[in-house]
Amino acid sequence: MKTGVFNYLELDRVHFGTPAAEALQTEATQRDAQRIFVVTSQSLNRKTDAVTAALSRIQPQVVGLFDACIEHTPRESVIALANAVRAANADLIVSIGGGTVIDTVKVALVALAENLSRIEQLDDWHIRVAADGSRITPLPRQPPCRQIVVPTTLSGAEFSDLGGCTDTRFGTKQGYTGAFIGAAAVILDPRITVHTPDRLWLSTGVRAVDHAVEALCSVNAQPLIDATSVRALALLGRSLKRYATTPDDLDARLDGQMGAWLAATSIRRTEYGASHGLGHALGADAGVPHGITSCVLLPTVMRYNAEACAPQMAEIAAALGDASRPAADQVEALIANLGLPTRLSQLGFGHERLAIIAQKGMANPWVHTNPRKITEAAQLEALLEQAW
Repeated sequence: MKTGVFNYLELDRVHFGTPAAEALQTEATQRDAQRIFVVTSQSLNRKTDAVTAALSRIQPQVVGLFDACIEHTPRESVIALANAVRAANADLIVSIGGGTVIDTVKVALVALAENLSRIEQLDDWHIRVAADGSRITPLPRQPPCRQIVVPTTLSGAEFSDLGGCTDTRFGTKQGYTGAFIGAAAVILDPRITVHTPDRLWLSTGVRAVDHAVEALCSVNAQPLIDATSVRALALLGRSLKRYATTPDDLDARLDGQMGAWLAATSIRRTEYGASHGLGHALGADAGVPHGITSCVLLPTVMRYNAEACAPQMAEIAAALGDASRPAADQVEALIANLGLPTRLSQLGFGHERLAIIAQKGMANPWVHTNPRKITEAAQLEALLEQAW
């Protein structure tokens, strides 16, 4: 008999379609927030009026703003943010941006929960694989404040309590978790996403597809997530195709946000596979954004897992619109038609890095939960060769 546990997030609600300024005012009022700290990206804050507009109804309560988030979330930026939030004595964080912004806040909340103020103190708090192959998952205490998230990409980071952070000493991506580091509320406003660059929006959409695919193929798949993943694939497939021809279609953008939401229900509830695990190694080593890692790895990993996941691949193929065509071929065609890279060789780093990336990949827990077993770096290197 199949058994399992589905863990719900400490997420109170999701606002969708409501203007960000209106929803933020609602959240601040309901939470009686008096000292709001804002975290966003430099591009959104300094090159657009999006942040100012979103904060228009809560500006009197804003006590600080941090826009020095850096792609792949290096530890240095996390500690800088934690120290700034601590100094401001904030009672609520508003995160406006994509996965980098949201993950920077998540890991900073771990630091605040455990009163960490130095980079090296994070060593004890990331998820890792023990020498015997078991997983070590440190659980921090409740942080002094929560975050409200206004996402601007389709990464789905707002719907998880898992934050990624890079240890720049070794060029490795590490995961951090905690019951209260994720969003307390999410605001899906397609209007604010019009400032997101096309490549970022589309590639994070492929990342959401990756969430859905690897959730359906997971070694511990769950019935609710199976259902949300299938619906996510249908929404994302249609939305991304519509966006590519009519990027000003706000309904298409909202459909993409809905699809990303459904796909993200799997994060830390089911085990992902080699596309996610190897993608973390590729991203940290070669500086490749996570959306792009999914573009160049997911089709190859799907083909590698095709025999082990035949029923799931058939379901994925049907959800993407053509039950008679292999799921991996449909995903690869979608990526190519969006004008995104489909091969590692298109990313601008040397072929000699593949062996190093494969070795780093073996330290990622999701590589070890791939549905077709991976036990040595040579298998990962072969996958990378196929994706080259």
